[in-house]
Amino acid sequence: MNSTFEYSISIIIVNYNVEFFLEQCLNSVEKALLKIDGEVFVVDNNSIDGSVQMVKDKFPNYHLIENKDNVGFSTANNQAIKLSRGEFILLLNPDTVIEEDTLEKVIAFMKSNEEAGGLGVRMVDGKGVFLPESKRGLPTPNVAFYKIFGLSKLFPSSKKFGKYHLGYLSEFETNEVDILSGAFMLMRKKTLDKVGLLDEAFFMYGEDVDLSYRIQKGGYKNYYFPETRIIHYKGESTKKSSVNYVFVFYRAMVIFAEKHFSQKNAKIFSVLINGAIYLRAFIAILSRFLKKLIIPFIDFFSILLTLYLLSHLWKDRAIEFPLHIINIIIPIYTITWLISNYFSGSYDKPIKLFRFIKGTLIGTFLILVFYALLSKEWQFSRLFIIIGSATTFAYYSLSRILFSLFLKSYSLKVNTIKNFVIIGSQEEIERVESLINITTKFTPNIFTINTNSEEKTINQLDQIVYIHKINEVIFCAKDITAQEIIEWMIKLNSDKIEFKIAQPESLFLIGSNSIDKAGEVYSLNINAISSKSNIRNKRTFDFITALILLTTFPIISWFFKLKKNLFLNLLTILIGQKTFVGYNYGKYRFELKLPKIKPGVLLIKGELTSENNNLDKLNLIYARDYSVYKDFMILIYSWRNLDSKN
Repeated sequence: MNSTFEYSISIIIVNYNVEFFLEQCLNSVEKALLKIDGEVFVVDNNSIDGSVQMVKDKFPNYHLIENKDNVGFSTANNQAIKLSRGEFILLLNPDTVIEEDTLEKVIAFMKSNEEAGGLGVRMVDGKGVFLPESKRGLPTPNVAFYKIFGLSKLFPSSKKFGKYHLGYLSEFETNEVDILSGAFMLMRKKTLDKVGLLDEAFFMYGEDVDLSYRIQKGGYKNYYFPETRIIHYKGESTKKSSVNYVFVFYRAMVIFAEKHFSQKNAKIFSVLINGAIYLRAFIAILSRFLKKLIIPFIDFFSILLTLYLLSHLWKDRAIEFPLHIINIIIPIYTITWLISNYFSGSYDKPIKLFRFIKGTLIGTFLILVFYALLSKEWQFSRLFIIIGSATTFAYYSLSRILFSLFLKSYSLKVNTIKNFVIIGSQEEIERVESLINITTKFTPNIFTINTNSEEKTINQLDQIVYIHKINEVIFCAKDITAQEIIEWMIKLNSDKIEFKIAQPESLFLIGSNSIDKAGEVYSLNINAISSKSNIRNKRTFDFITALILLTTFPIISWFFKLKKNLFLNLLTILIGQKTFVGYNYGKYRFELKLPKIKPGVLLIKGELTSENNNLDKLNLIYARDYSVYKDFMILIYSWRNLDSKN
């Protein structure tokens, strides 16, 4: 090591509200530093999720910088770089996992290649799929044009069109590249002293492009080095299909062009990018609109047409079907069935036919109640409602079966019972297995590979996955190296298999369900309460119930002593700051990170379940088996506590 430096490497991680990813990342860094003399900086941009306390508790020897505002990626990294004392500087995303020998390998390469100013590594996502952003070319106007208009995607291996991700270069060979990824960006400290730090004009995107380009202009080379790999969960905090992402990302490219290209080229680039921004934003909005509403629109017009055709059966039998019934009542029936199916979760994925039965029956009940309240001239035929209900369900069933044949996202093949395989020591296997059994509604099929036993070894993992049709592989990070985990993820890569990593002494798993989605944190399977339908149903229950109680407040307030508290509680529930029923943590915060819900006015009580009074288990069961009925029953039992000060 150069005598002017105190450490071989300074690792800098900028964090913003990704506590679980950060802990996993720091665990992997800790293992990688066992043979390397290094220091670690965590710069927190005013997170509110417990990240700061976690670092203080579990990694007290690391340097923690607590910003009081979100100062952005560039500014936060620069804060740590100015304090760093390492020969090499590594900018590392918190949503990454590095291999145990990653730091040794990259430092050795840099030391044997003095012309190297920066280095990036081979990155795979949470499904083990290679991430093309591991190696990138300079986004000149031509390259940007090919990227924006999809030519680089159509011809990824072309030397002309594939320059953005350098698709013509092998992902397995070391090569000189233009641009390094900010997810893993290794640089010499003396290079940064010469070319400068990150440009703080870039808030979130583009800073890696700018710095990589300045490294080249400073007389150094950037390298793509595939001899070591990392998992990168593709940016947990950013949904790349969002309109905001489109604006921020392409605006960063404009800043880069104005800074580095000639005035003429920068102006052309700016016009091109700005045109692309609005085009991509329009496409993103239109795509989101169509994805969400096209199926309900098809359903509405199909059910409406079916009911109109049904009305002709009455006409064919010389039964007068009033015009006002056709023009007003039939559309109301259609909308009612559509809305009741929506709130029953029929439009949520995975598609389940029993939800359509429930939604259609609820809609039919509401229509019959509505029918009973109508005057005689508007009442026409209960038989029409019953037959209409049957045809509506028949339509839903037939359409979803057809959709499942042609649309992958509408598949009706849903496995309610998963096949797990857990790989680790017996102690870790038992810990994860007990958590799965507690938090999974259905009894799962669990297979194990004990790393301390010779009976079944990790080398047989592919055979076990194939024979037992495993859908979920859980690696215990305490017993298996990151290198082995990444190796198996790449080897077993399949749309049908999910990979998760269980961190030691933590009750959460990290994985990714799709190569198109950012990484996700799983508190195992206690996710019923966080499903789209239950989030929607819980909020609807809260809103309607709070509205009814506030409307009748002058009457119900007589039953409560703390009338002001009652009013404020109902008001905060109505506007969505609280919910009627929340977790009951008692005098301490529950260690297991449950799916987030609003604070509850009423808390889960032990007497409402057959389980014992253990708060841990009560919270788990509530999250796992949540339904609106549970909230309703808790409200019935505990309504006198609505004026509490929780």
